[in-house]
Amino acid sequence: MTETSVTPLPRAPLHAIEIWSNPAAVATRFAAAGVALPPMGRSVQAEGTLLMRFEPAVWLAEGDIAPFAELLGEDGSATPIGGGIVRVRLAGPGWRTLLMEGGVFDAESPEFAPGCTAATIIEHVNVRLHVENADACTAYVPSSYAQALIDFWHEALPLLRG
Repeated sequence: MTETSVTPLPRAPLHAIEIWSNPAAVATRFAAAGVALPPMGRSVQAEGTLLMRFEPAVWLAEGDIAPFAELLGEDGSATPIGGGIVRVRLAGPGWRTLLMEGGVFDAESPEFAPGCTAATIIEHVNVRLHVENADACTAYVPSSYAQALIDFWHEALPLLRG
């Protein structure tokens, strides 16, 4: 049987893309460039970058955002946040159950499928989630709480086996 794992990932370029004015025009510019901005709770791969939408006017971009920066124009910005976030991969048969420990989000819902995103709280920590595939999810955790949350998940793993 494959065990569930909790694995901190190497740092990656992460940006918060905010669109504060004229979202329809920005979406049109992205579409003209061949990129459909993902709707709430979804993600898309574009130009080697993962775009994830967690909030009405904010997307998290993992990867090189250079192709998108000029598409924002005067209607938004891209702010580097990679130094403040730790990416943690939860993988294996119990990743959904593990997210339910100390959490308030129904990670076991079949609607939370590959390509889905969610913003939630786990053990009093704001966490962003992205379902990679049926067997893995990436959690984006503030650096200041990452080790405590990773330790919490490791302590909870034996409970999944019981």
